[in-house]
Amino acid sequence: MTIPPHHSKTVSRRGVLVSGAFAGVAAALGIPALATRATATLTNNKKNDIKILNNALYYEHQAIWAYSFAAPKLTNTDVGKAVLALALRNQADHKQHRDPLAAAIKSLGGTPVMAESSYDVSSYIKKKEGNVDSDVNIAKLALALETDAAIAYTTEIAQLKTPALITAGASIGSTESAHAAAIRATFKSLGVPLEIVPSSFVSADNRSAWVLTV
Repeated sequence: MTIPPHHSKTVSRRGVLVSGAFAGVAAALGIPALATRATATLTNNKKNDIKILNNALYYEHQAIWAYSFAAPKLTNTDVGKAVLALALRNQADHKQHRDPLAAAIKSLGGTPVMAESSYDVSSYIKKKEGNVDSDVNIAKLALALETDAAIAYTTEIAQLKTPALITAGASIGSTESAHAAAIRATFKSLGVPLEIVPSSFVSADNRSAWVLTV
């Protein structure tokens, strides 16, 4: 599920209206400090939400790049084709997340973070949580990235100040978890004995239950 652009525009308009209402009432009551405080709170909330949404957008850019980077390295075997098919489906979701997130950031008055030409995944390779040297290891790398994206959404989206954005962000986070489960399901279909959903939660505490090492 994506963040409908009209939702973010509605949030933006609501922010302006609420800000004006607070300021107008406070000024009418002769309490200018309250008006300033209310406006400052709304401004800080927007800054908070812009920062968090930009972090989420970074993960989407990274995922889109990762799948494009790894796809040419997959073999033309049955395993390679299975991994590629899943990669393209997951990447399509990330692309659909990207644009609404950017629109939401703009609606709040922010500047969406731009996609980088490449991303450093060496930390995953060093921890043996995947690699780009085989079809199976590429799938493991994708699994680690999707798991971390799911964890990041869970922890960061909860800090948003705009209820509509929290709901939309939680929906995207659940999709990231579904991506991780889909990758594990692909491993199981290829004969690897594992649980598709290895834990009741996707969090930093049980991350090791989700990722697969080389």
